[in-house]
Amino acid sequence: MAKKDYYEILGISKDASEAEIKKAYRKAAMKYHPDKFTNANEDEKKNAEAKFKELNDAYQVLSDSQKRAQYDRFGHAAFEQGGAGGAGGFGGFGGFGDFEDLGDIFSSFFGGSGSGFGDQRGRRRTVQPGADLRYSVEITLEEASKGVEKHIKYEKNGKCHTCSGTGAEPGSGMQTCSKCNGQGRVKQTQRTMLGNFETVVECDQCHGKGEVPKKKCSNCGGTGIEKEVVEKTVKIPAGIDDGQRLRLSGMGEASPSGGPNGDLYIYIKVKQHSIFERIDDDLVCEIPISYAHATLGGDLEIPTIEGKIKMKIPAGTQNGKVFRLKEKGMPNTRGYGRGDQLVKIVIEIPTNLNDSQKELLKSFDKSLKDKNYNMKKTFFDKIKNLFV
Repeated sequence: MAKKDYYEILGISKDASEAEIKKAYRKAAMKYHPDKFTNANEDEKKNAEAKFKELNDAYQVLSDSQKRAQYDRFGHAAFEQGGAGGAGGFGGFGGFGDFEDLGDIFSSFFGGSGSGFGDQRGRRRTVQPGADLRYSVEITLEEASKGVEKHIKYEKNGKCHTCSGTGAEPGSGMQTCSKCNGQGRVKQTQRTMLGNFETVVECDQCHGKGEVPKKKCSNCGGTGIEKEVVEKTVKIPAGIDDGQRLRLSGMGEASPSGGPNGDLYIYIKVKQHSIFERIDDDLVCEIPISYAHATLGGDLEIPTIEGKIKMKIPAGTQNGKVFRLKEKGMPNTRGYGRGDQLVKIVIEIPTNLNDSQKELLKSFDKSLKDKNYNMKKTFFDKIKNLFV
């Protein structure tokens, strides 16, 4: 009997992408997975097995670019002499030879491999890195501007100094873990609506190492871990901003399974400044000046993050006017120069005037004409035109 077209089996077009092929296979594999037919009659079971084998054959060919090219050119004849290879017998629905993608599929649905899939070639032992740690450092805006070194001190889980992290009493050595037989991982059965699935997890006896101490270390009790206090000077770069972090590789917790240490993350908190507000690399400050100073203009003393400077403001400076001081802001952490400082003028209206001052002010105001108030004249001209 002629074999079905592989594209037809997966329900895809001949120009389907790799992602589309995998998606179609996942959907069909879930539908015909034999564990769904555990309680079905024999005919239904056999039909599911046949469908599942077809899907497996089709996917093994179409998911491989070389095999797919051969199939597109010669059809099934390209593999009749054993070139492509089938899925193999079900053998309790576990004998899929070198086909490991099915384990990935069931892992995405159930957090592990399904019914023994994906574990046929043996898993490599993997060791987990130690946990990352977080440490907060508070600095001033001036320190952030120049860069600063800070001394930090923290406690963490480090490698036992007696056994160097092996967990074994010096001179006793290691032996194969009896729970996982040296694999570092064990299977757990999970019941689902589709049947029982096996999840492969790290062995809790050897923590993924595949071996355990013949005699546990007297200092750490076989964990390979002991508390240690770390003191270090951290260099904080100029221009760093509030909420940013620094990563110190390998300065975190030691791994219980013999892997690399975790990392230490230094989170920066910049204290609020009494004068400056930071916006990206720019600094903003408000400078109050008198009405007379704004009217007549003149020199104005301006604070910057690096000290005071003098700036000349023009006569007739209006309230809210913003002056830009080039490169008087914060340095850029990536070396792209400095930001600017924005100086906003706030004209302060005098209060608590005595009678003499009030009379002088009234006399001065009467002496002014429309030409002295450009904004006022423009506004009232608009009102006149509005009601014509």
